[in-house]
Amino acid sequence: MRANHHQFVAFAYVVREGSFSAAAVRLGVTQSAVTQHIAKLEKQVGSQLLVRGRDGISLTRTGQEFYGLADRMVALDSEISERLEGYEAMTLGHIKIIANAPLPALKAISRFRQAYPEVEIDFALYGWTAAINLLRERRADVGLITDPPHSDDWERVMVQKNQYTAYLLPTSPLAKRDILSFKDLQAETVILPETGSLTERVVREAQLKSGVRLQRTITMSTFPLMCEAVLQGAGIAIFLSESGLISRGLAEIPIAELTQQHETAVVAPKDRAELRLVKAFIGIASS
Repeated sequence: MRANHHQFVAFAYVVREGSFSAAAVRLGVTQSAVTQHIAKLEKQVGSQLLVRGRDGISLTRTGQEFYGLADRMVALDSEISERLEGYEAMTLGHIKIIANAPLPALKAISRFRQAYPEVEIDFALYGWTAAINLLRERRADVGLITDPPHSDDWERVMVQKNQYTAYLLPTSPLAKRDILSFKDLQAETVILPETGSLTERVVREAQLKSGVRLQRTITMSTFPLMCEAVLQGAGIAIFLSESGLISRGLAEIPIAELTQQHETAVVAPKDRAELRLVKAFIGIASS
């Protein structure tokens, strides 16, 4: 017996949603049905495709090879359904959005929600490396990413350009400066995003180039947490300028070693970029 269409669809949704239960909800079937589809597909393939762990599911090497094909099948199914359903496909549906840049993403989501209030939105912030990997693995429909790598498989449209700045309390003596340098920050505690973030990589490379090493650093998982840490007096944060409204009340001072402009773009796999909801989101985000 050959693997059938439903088995590949179930497999794709388990990977995209991160669990058997979430895939069942999205497909409108029982978890048992999804489990049976995956078991039958693995039997046909002759190899395990998924591994269930404490942190969710992960793909085996064979699973990685099959997932790209299965997900492209789902994207093609969606495009065919949209053409058959017409406008209804725009008023209802589901879109999975990821980002490493909070403010552009939330602005775009707000405008998208106003245009399509009935569409279910799944949104999450990730570090740069994790966000890029999720897009490469086709585990998200679309992403807002700073300095995304170029890929022939992706649709990419620029949203904005920013440079890195220091976020500090207005009462700090350094807040009166027009520009800061790494030497000015050597005696300070510097707050950076977690390892694997674009900011961490850019700052590390700039330190090597300038020959100045920041002596005391703290890493934190999100920009809002970094801003809260500055407000509590924990240190000075380095992040892209105009990254969130939560930074209001903090001074933003340019850094001499970080004057390069970084492009934030909306990115999607090319076949998913043809889907109406994804295409609409790309248009809204880049307008």
